[in-house]
Amino acid sequence: MPKLNGVLETALYVEDMARARAFFEGVMGLEAFTADHRFTAYDAGAGSVLLLFLRGETLETVVLPGEMGTIPPHDGQGRVHMAFAIAARELPAWEAQLSDHGVTIEGRTHWPKGGESLYFRDPDGHLLELATPGVWPNY
Repeated sequence: MPKLNGVLETALYVEDMARARAFFEGVMGLEAFTADHRFTAYDAGAGSVLLLFLRGETLETVVLPGEMGTIPPHDGQGRVHMAFAIAARELPAWEAQLSDHGVTIEGRTHWPKGGESLYFRDPDGHLLELATPGVWPNY
């Protein structure tokens, strides 16, 4: 069986790209690799990329220039969940950052292996999590 090396990209579909960019850059501190009217790609740490797509703008095949190829259509609906990995020592700073930006922490979990998670929402209602080591056997 071939081996997977990890999850490279995670995608969220948003209603308002400017509002989403303001949140992920201003509140979460992410820096965009590239962006246009329909998507933004962020460095999410540890070789991971967070992609924001404007809902309904990726319903057609994208033909890339030259011989690069194509990207098939995709889209998403509803509020989804994703987690960002953080160091345990950063948890208080993240709590302050969220509070300073008026972001409500909706839940907190203390996991059996010692990890801790904070849950909150982005402007599109997606459930975001900040997770410290000890949440999963591999983290």
